[in-house]
Amino acid sequence: MSVHWPIIRRLITRPGAVVLTDDQRAWKAAQLLIGAAHLADAIERRSRSRTVALMLPTSGLFPMGALGAWMLGRTVVPLNYLLAREEMQYVVDDCETDTIIASRALLDVIGITPRCANLILLEDMDFSGVPNLRWPASSDADDLAALLYTSGTSGRPKGVMLTHANLESNITQAMRCARFTKDDTFLGVLPQFHSFGFTVLTLLPLTIGAGVVFTARFSPRKIIQLIRDHGATCLVAIPSMYNALVAAKSGTPEDLRSLRFAVSGGEPLPEAVALAFLEKFGVRISEGYGLTETAPATNICLPEEFRSGSVGRPVEWLEQRIVDDAGNTLDTGREGEIRMRGPNIMRGYFKLPEDTAAAFDERGFFRTGDMGRFDEDGHLYITGRIKEMMIVGGENVFPREIEEVLNAHPSVHASGVVGMHDPMRGELPVAFVEMEEGATFEETDLRSWCRERLAGYKVPREIRLVEALPRNPTGKIMRRNLSERIKMEGIVETGDGSGVAPDGGAGA
Repeated sequence: MSVHWPIIRRLITRPGAVVLTDDQRAWKAAQLLIGAAHLADAIERRSRSRTVALMLPTSGLFPMGALGAWMLGRTVVPLNYLLAREEMQYVVDDCETDTIIASRALLDVIGITPRCANLILLEDMDFSGVPNLRWPASSDADDLAALLYTSGTSGRPKGVMLTHANLESNITQAMRCARFTKDDTFLGVLPQFHSFGFTVLTLLPLTIGAGVVFTARFSPRKIIQLIRDHGATCLVAIPSMYNALVAAKSGTPEDLRSLRFAVSGGEPLPEAVALAFLEKFGVRISEGYGLTETAPATNICLPEEFRSGSVGRPVEWLEQRIVDDAGNTLDTGREGEIRMRGPNIMRGYFKLPEDTAAAFDERGFFRTGDMGRFDEDGHLYITGRIKEMMIVGGENVFPREIEEVLNAHPSVHASGVVGMHDPMRGELPVAFVEMEEGATFEETDLRSWCRERLAGYKVPREIRLVEALPRNPTGKIMRRNLSERIKMEGIVETGDGSGVAPDGGAGA
C-alpha cells in the first residue's frame, strides 16, 4: 500500500522516457528518480523528524521532493505558500518538522522564509554523481503518508492525516471512474499543496504512467497554448479559471479538441460559465466533488452522464448517504447533510482527537458539512453548506480565522465575517466591526492590519462599522443576520483586488 512504490517501479522501468514537463524543463524518469535519491540522502543526513515539509512551485520539483521523503518512510507536508507569515509558521510548528525542502526562487517571490532547523534549498543541492543506493522504505496501509493543512473552524489550520492507503485508494478510484490510462496527458495548473493538485494531478499520472504538464501560474493564453501543444486530455480547474478562459480573446474549439475531460471543482460551477465554455470551445465541463479529508476525489459527473448541476455518482468503494439533523438516512430527492465512508477517508486531524471524533458519526461516516440530494439514478447534487466556511477563489476560508485577526486589533471590540456571492470568485469575505469606546474607525488601517496577518484572499473585500453586532440571547454573533444585511444593502467594490486569490489559488 506504499503510495510511492508504484511510481518508483514505473520510473525504473522506463528511465529514458519523459514523464513530466514544467515551466523550466522536461523531466526524464531517471532524472526524477536520481534527484529524489539525492534528496533522500540530504534528508537522512540533516533531519530527525518524522515529517518533511515541501515549499515548492507547481513543477517536477514537488514529486521529486515527495519521493525523496517517502523513500525514507517520512510523512510529506505540502506548505501553502499563499498563506501569511504567521499562518505558515503555525503549520511548520504544528506538524513538528525540522526540515523544509524549498526553492529559493519561490521564497524570493513570496518574501517569506519560515523558521525551521533545516532549510534545504534545491538551488544549493549538488545533483551530480551517484546517490546512495537504497531500498525505498515500505509502508503499512495505515502509515501516515501526508499531512495536508486546511482551514479550521477555530481559526487555526488543521492537519488532515492521509495514509498511504487513503492516497493509493483515491488514485485507483479516480483512475477507474474516469478510465484514465497511460495514453492520457494531464495539465497540472492547480497548486500541488492542494489535495486535487497533490493526488489527481501529481500522484495519479505518475502512478499510471500518463503524461503530465505543470505550469506554476495560471494564464488563459498559456493554458490554451499548453493544451494545444501537448494534446492534453484532462484539465482540472476552478470555475474562475474557466471563466477567464471564456473571457480570453484567444482560443478556439480547435485548440481544445484533445480534451477528454474538463473538470471543475473547488466551488459551485455557475451555469452561465459552463454554457459559455461549451459555446466557445465545444467542450462540456464536468463538475467534480471532493474534500481534503477524502484524499480528495469522491464524485465526478462523467461527460456521457452529464446532468446540469450534478457532481455525478460516487467513486468506487465509497458509500454516500444523505441524512437529516438526527442522522437518519433520507430518501431520494430529499436534501440533507452528505456523509460518506470509504478507504479514501482521512485517518483524522493531526493532534486533534476531539475534532477527529466530531468529524465522524456513530456509523463511521465522515460528516462533510455540505448539503445535497441524490436523484433517482444516484447522481449527487450539492445544494449548500452547513458549515460557515466560505470558498474564495477555490480556497477554504472560515469566518473565525478572519475575526480573530480583526479582534486582535486594539481598536476593535468585536467582529463578524460573512461571505458575499461573487460571480468570479464564488464568495468574498465581508467584515462588520464594533469599535472600542472612543476608538476611530479607519477601514484602510484595519485592512492593512489584515493584509499583514492573512493570505490575500482572506482579507475582507469591505469592512463595515456597526454600532452593535447582532447577537442571540447567549451573546453569540448571528452571522446569518449579517448575511441578510449584505443581501439587502449590497456591497461597495474597493477596486484593489484584496479579495482576489493570487494566481494559482485553488482547492478541493
